[in-house]
Amino acid sequence: MTDTTQGSAAAKDKGDGALTRFLRATELDTRLLGMLAALALIWVGFHMYGALVNGFGAFLTPRNLWNLSVQTSSIGIMACGMVLVIVTRHIDLSVGSVLGFCAIIMGVTQVWILPQWLGLGHPLIWIIAVIVGMIVGTMIGALHGWLIAYRGIPAFIVTLGGLLVWRGAAFLVARGETISPVDSTFQLLGGGPYGAIGATGSWIVGLVGCAAVVALVLFGRRQRRKFEFPLRPVWADSFIAALGCAALVGAVLLVNSYPWPRGIVRQYAQAEGIEIPEGGLFISHGFAIPVLILVTVVIIMTFIMSRTRFGRYVYAIGGNPEAAALSGINTKWMTVKIFAVMGLLTGLSATVASARLGSATNALGTLDELYVIAAAVIGGTSLAGGMGTIYGAVLGALVMQSLQTGMVLIGFDAAIQQIVVGSVLVLAVYLDNLYRRGGKA
Repeated sequence: MTDTTQGSAAAKDKGDGALTRFLRATELDTRLLGMLAALALIWVGFHMYGALVNGFGAFLTPRNLWNLSVQTSSIGIMACGMVLVIVTRHIDLSVGSVLGFCAIIMGVTQVWILPQWLGLGHPLIWIIAVIVGMIVGTMIGALHGWLIAYRGIPAFIVTLGGLLVWRGAAFLVARGETISPVDSTFQLLGGGPYGAIGATGSWIVGLVGCAAVVALVLFGRRQRRKFEFPLRPVWADSFIAALGCAALVGAVLLVNSYPWPRGIVRQYAQAEGIEIPEGGLFISHGFAIPVLILVTVVIIMTFIMSRTRFGRYVYAIGGNPEAAALSGINTKWMTVKIFAVMGLLTGLSATVASARLGSATNALGTLDELYVIAAAVIGGTSLAGGMGTIYGAVLGALVMQSLQTGMVLIGFDAAIQQIVVGSVLVLAVYLDNLYRRGGKA
């Protein structure tokens, strides 16, 4: 960097406010900060409302926040795939019905079919059921993508038809019955006291996460130096690393402060021959398995979207489909792959949803498509295409679930909940339009 460039940069920094200089140095996403601020406002608002009306706040408690994280997992997993679909200027209205169909297929596999061949309680039953569900979801998504790309049918029509077709197919496969109980190991994937990794496992995850955050910051700095990109100040990199580690440690402390219910503790103590002390036995839940599945999906999908050719192609197609095709990208085959990924994640989400319910029913996933689309849009994915992030979609899912949970806690009926969710979705699209126009109304 020349002296003239350094001088102009210094003059620019001097003329800006402290907050602007801080954001420029740390390179934090302002939309992400806005979403976090909105989420904090929702949480504090519902907690204070409960405290004023009922005499106690029930939202900002370890129990509610732990359950909130589990409830967000299923929608969050599908929202990661919806980002790819919307970024490429498509839409998928069928994910809720596909989730219900995959759940039914997994239920039939592990309750009606596999026990006859492998025996009841065989350790491979849950593994085969999950694989079957994800394969079915991938095939359905690929079929949708093929109809859209190679037969020229609009995604809205294909997936609207899929919404009806797969819900009806789920009813026919199960003959309208609820399939239960699912495999006991399979149920652990839905959370609950036994579907969590406990205090020790949570601390291991937290420490590994902190090490990964520090390593990513150092790796990013080394890459910038290698390719002669501008370096962030040392204090900015240190702040980002410290903030990430603090968030992870705070999450570990939160999930470890939520104990098992007393009845389950009693059953566990009797089964293990443990004597319960006079003050009771405190056993932490720790991170729920569905949350760890969601985190794994977020990491993998973020890597794919930011570090692979596939991810670059997705954004290129969303930015300008014609230019992407002229540059040599096989946009039709990419569309098939994008919808196949959406189907794969829907099958995984069906695993979490049916495991949490402990059964499979054809009504599972009803209206989930609306919440998934809303999560992606609220998270900053532009309906005009070409813009969207995985972490933003997950934050959007958390915002949506926080609104629902908060309204349930303070006693709002279903009609008001639907009005609020619909209003928030419209507001999110309006704000997205303002953002893309540079803040001009």
